[in-house]
Amino acid sequence: MGVTMAVCASAISAVVAFVVRGFPAADDDGGRWVLLFLVGSCALGGLLGVSRLPHLSELRMFEAAVPLNDPEAVLPRDDTVRRHLVDVQILLIFLVPSLGLALFWSPWAVLYPLPLAAEWLVRTGVAARWERRHGLLLWRGDLKEQPLGKGQMLYSSVGPGTPTR
Repeated sequence: MGVTMAVCASAISAVVAFVVRGFPAADDDGGRWVLLFLVGSCALGGLLGVSRLPHLSELRMFEAAVPLNDPEAVLPRDDTVRRHLVDVQILLIFLVPSLGLALFWSPWAVLYPLPLAAEWLVRTGVAARWERRHGLLLWRGDLKEQPLGKGQMLYSSVGPGTPTR
């Protein structure tokens, strides 16, 4: 959802900024620096996300996960997906600064939410790969019945009928 909101904020900001200020010229020096920063941020976030550095990668948290006692306690209700398709607060958190910077500084600033989206996608891919390789499902959250340590996660086996290969 966060990735979708970041991309939507960039798209909305781009439409508004490009209509108000016009499409930016390719030889704009400010635009070059913004694009260079965005590409560098995406690359750095992706590399750090797949690294094994203690506070920058989630791989160590995955490996320190403990078994979930009751998987039924963390299963989402049926309305969870419908209710969380769009989060207006996250959209506004991305949209307001992006649009403000694009209107008053450089139109290329509409792309500022995209490095976060790229880093979140990398983390999601790392988690999915870890789950697939280990045949387990990772859970994040607080359960009253099973308190965790700081930075710790839970895991459960893959449910019946779910392929593990």
